[in-house]
Amino acid sequence: MSARATLGSDPAPVAKGGGKCDECVVRAPLAGVRNYGEAMPRPHRLQIPGGLYHLTSRGNRRQRIFLDDHDRHRFLDIAGSVARRRGWLCSSYCLMPNHYHLLVETPEADLSAGMQEINSRHAMWFNWRYELDGHLFQGRFKSVMVESETHLLELARYVVLNPVRAGLCENPARWIWSSYRPTLGVDSKPDLLTPNRILGHFGASPETARLRFATFVQDGKGTPPRQGPSASSRRDMAGVRPQLWIG
Repeated sequence: MSARATLGSDPAPVAKGGGKCDECVVRAPLAGVRNYGEAMPRPHRLQIPGGLYHLTSRGNRRQRIFLDDHDRHRFLDIAGSVARRRGWLCSSYCLMPNHYHLLVETPEADLSAGMQEINSRHAMWFNWRYELDGHLFQGRFKSVMVESETHLLELARYVVLNPVRAGLCENPARWIWSSYRPTLGVDSKPDLLTPNRILGHFGASPETARLRFATFVQDGKGTPPRQGPSASSRRDMAGVRPQLWIG
């Protein structure tokens, strides 16, 4: 994708003179308003050392980016190898049919480079396996900076409840392609996942933390999807300090 995009959707050639049609020039009365045909730069993506992000990448035209479990295993291997080499810490993930979610902390300001590596490697694998050409992913990945520990917990719950809200299962424990089951110790933990930061908010021991985290997620099933900190979660987590443990 070009680093610069033009406004408007008409793919036909435009007249000379800066690429502006007469009508568009006449109807731009305010100084500083861009006219049809003028290039608009993409906004810079915020990347900072120690940044914590909710990341989403979707299939081109919403097409499926995983066709079977082998594709999903391969993606987790790719994302895990990139995270390991770059020192990323992934607190939560979910693989949906046509998109995926990651909740990632980046020690260095290398978010775009790492995501480009993950998506390009998966796209190359996918196209090679199915003898396809062209883009697998739709444009740029989406990133949202995590604002606080409460925001982090809301996002961790939001990510693993995606399959439930999409009608793919009734319980997050039934979806094996999210971090919910390995965070609870039900399944083995992939290399990609580092759940200690999340679980540290729910107790000093692994057993207690996992039980409380499961309750926290289940309590969110009956509430509207929320990617930001809610008033209720701020009250629930008031005074709670994260615990560090190994498990």
